[in-house]
Amino acid sequence: MRVRKKPWDVDRLVGNVRTGHFERSLSALTAAGALVTAAEIYFEHDSASFGNKMMWVPVALGPVGAAAGVAGFFSRRMAKTALPIASAAIVANGLQGTYLHARGIAQKPGGWRNARYNMEMGPPLLAPLLVTMVGGMGLLAAVLRRER
Repeated sequence: MRVRKKPWDVDRLVGNVRTGHFERSLSALTAAGALVTAAEIYFEHDSASFGNKMMWVPVALGPVGAAAGVAGFFSRRMAKTALPIASAAIVANGLQGTYLHARGIAQKPGGWRNARYNMEMGPPLLAPLLVTMVGGMGLLAAVLRRER
């Protein structure tokens, strides 16, 4: 009797990576993640009145990452060229954002000595790392094997 594999079965997931089915899915997830995070960043930075012009960069990179993810879903060539370029820019911006948020916390009254309060009331320190994860998904999709 043949056992039917469940969609969440680890062997099936590994098989999807081996056969290249996962590369297209990860490209699409990168596109969706880029749009969702860009929207969230827009609302958060808007509440801070876009006080620093650098706050616009992750908002602008969201649609770029989404377009590259969609293009990577449909085209192998785009998955190996446009997607890693856009994803690397998103990763770099996420790391830069982490630095800028840490600097913003340090500039609050009490700085890092008052870290608990300043992390709650100041810029969210870990939020830019979520953007970095979206870029990392795109980089991973770019290096995975593509289905034939």
